[in-house]
Amino acid sequence: MKLYKVSTTEIKKLFNKLGCDKSGVSILDKKSKLHALYIKELHVGAANILKQDALSIGADLAVPSGVIIASEKIVDAVLIGTTKHFEILSKKELSQPFGLKDLALKLKSFINQKEYKNKIMGVVNANDDSFFYKSRFKGEDAVAHIEKLINEGADIIDLGGVSSRPGSQAVSPKEELSRLKPILDLIGKQKLYEKAEFSLDSYEPEVLKYALDCGFKIVNDITGLQNDEVCKLSAQYNAQVVIMHMQSDPKNMQKNPQYEDVIVEVNDFLEQRVEKAKSFGIEDIILDVGIGFGKSLEHNLLLLKHLEHFKHFGYELLIGASRKSLIDMIVPSKIEERLPGTLAIHLESINNGASIIRCHDVKEHYQAIKLQEAIKSVEIL
Repeated sequence: MKLYKVSTTEIKKLFNKLGCDKSGVSILDKKSKLHALYIKELHVGAANILKQDALSIGADLAVPSGVIIASEKIVDAVLIGTTKHFEILSKKELSQPFGLKDLALKLKSFINQKEYKNKIMGVVNANDDSFFYKSRFKGEDAVAHIEKLINEGADIIDLGGVSSRPGSQAVSPKEELSRLKPILDLIGKQKLYEKAEFSLDSYEPEVLKYALDCGFKIVNDITGLQNDEVCKLSAQYNAQVVIMHMQSDPKNMQKNPQYEDVIVEVNDFLEQRVEKAKSFGIEDIILDVGIGFGKSLEHNLLLLKHLEHFKHFGYELLIGASRKSLIDMIVPSKIEERLPGTLAIHLESINNGASIIRCHDVKEHYQAIKLQEAIKSVEIL
């Protein structure tokens, strides 16, 4: 007899290779995936009920030692179980008190999650103050660079006319459009939108409308749809919308950012803005936790480590950490030396649930992601 441990991420393929019954494969797959859900501010009554219900089906709830005698009214806990366990509890807790019905309704969103194809979003800046000088282009040079990025493997081109680096100054919509217009006109005239999807990194309705009229399909709004006019415009053009979290604004966002719990607060913000988007008729949504936008190094690392949490919304997740300063905070390096750190962050982000990677170095990302996909897809001999 010979044995070796296999990755649970590919275990469904192994069940099929073994020749298991098709209905049995689905059951086995649900039993093979383990989940851990951190539940904050749970009523102690709910904790005791959930603990017993979890144990009765082979799952468990980790709770503070004083829960059984209700020494504290509100506690934190960790629910541990397989996909099958969570499915059972999502039904079992519907009739229970102390807020467990609400928990039951949310449980399924953490296990029934859609998988998306990996995409590369190449960055092109039409300004003189973006933090990475090699991403700055104007007019025909910008169009030539866009075509180069598409040939290197970019699925999406993200064009911006205003820098959002820490400390950057806002400009008028008129100035922003004057920077972008020559490029937008060439993109529309040459029908480059037939070769890749185009996104505009802007929150100005006037500028966004011009881009959408030139064949752009994605609105990348770093303010997370703060402006109702952007919502109306996005709905009118049936555009896909990137909702990003940012604390404060680019001018002062990195001046001692503070959170009680960065995961919870970013989640709450995205939840509110998703509801706002839906209220305007926007359904095609991408979420971005905003790495480097009003976050300390620890905040950024926590968001990257727990990125999978945000899959419960059911939308694609975008990560853009390309050459950002958090790399320098860990390994001192100049902007032009941060490609290895960028690749490490972005590959880990894909492992943790991201499917859209916004980057400056498309060719290198294309190679790295294709190799990662090949490793994940290889089957047991």
